[in-house]
Amino acid sequence: MRLGISTSLQGLSPEEWGRTLREAGCRSVVFPVDHTAPDSLIDDYVKAAADNDLVIAEVGIWRNALSRDEIERKKNLQYCIDQLALAERVKANCCVNVAGSMGERWDGGYRENFSKEAFNKLVKMIKEVIDEVKPRNTFFTVEPMPWMYPDSPECYHMLLESVSRGCFGVHMDIVNMINCPERYFFCDDFLERTFGLLGKNIKSCHLKDIKLLDEYTFQLRECPCGEGTLDIEKYVELADKYNPDMPMIIEHLENDEAYFKSLKYVRERLGIK
Repeated sequence: MRLGISTSLQGLSPEEWGRTLREAGCRSVVFPVDHTAPDSLIDDYVKAAADNDLVIAEVGIWRNALSRDEIERKKNLQYCIDQLALAERVKANCCVNVAGSMGERWDGGYRENFSKEAFNKLVKMIKEVIDEVKPRNTFFTVEPMPWMYPDSPECYHMLLESVSRGCFGVHMDIVNMINCPERYFFCDDFLERTFGLLGKNIKSCHLKDIKLLDEYTFQLRECPCGEGTLDIEKYVELADKYNPDMPMIIEHLENDEAYFKSLKYVRERLGIK
């Protein structure tokens, strides 16, 4: 397992970026610039990662390529293609996006997100992106979400079969799929089921925590590692089983200080020296 944090450490040179992350205990990274960055800067970040034994876990997209606004959809689809090409260039483990929503908010929850139309559009979009780039050094992936496809390991497995492209893989965010009492209270079973079905296809993982709120009705909240109930040890154990160098990226914290604090906590909890 290779821990990492989802921050670009703005203001640092690529050399300082790589050294700072390595000295903090990181062994994987999110690529800190997108495809619009100068070639020389991209190359400098690739070199800094290699010099500091940092695996480039993922290149992010975070755009709605299923938008009902046709102009927006085409623009976002091209961004997906360009970011996958960047991931191919830097040899990232994967390029990752969410499926996208069928409503106004790009990553929002809507009834239409679970329609047959949404699934078919998602499959078509993934094929278009992959077939345009034809990657050999990376994988295109979509992150599971609580209110859009894929929202379960079974759905992700069906998506893999429907896309039927060898360079389409899995980006794992187990917390995003914990969206009901059964998965929350029996998370150990859910982890086993998820990795049993998808483990061999997982290219990178996000690491965070989740807790149940006391207010009615059933409410879950994402939180920093250690403030919830996720069995982090089991999550990491299962990831290690399928890939001893699996990236585990801590995400969604407010600033660099919070990221380094969480990284220190996870390392101590897992006994990493």
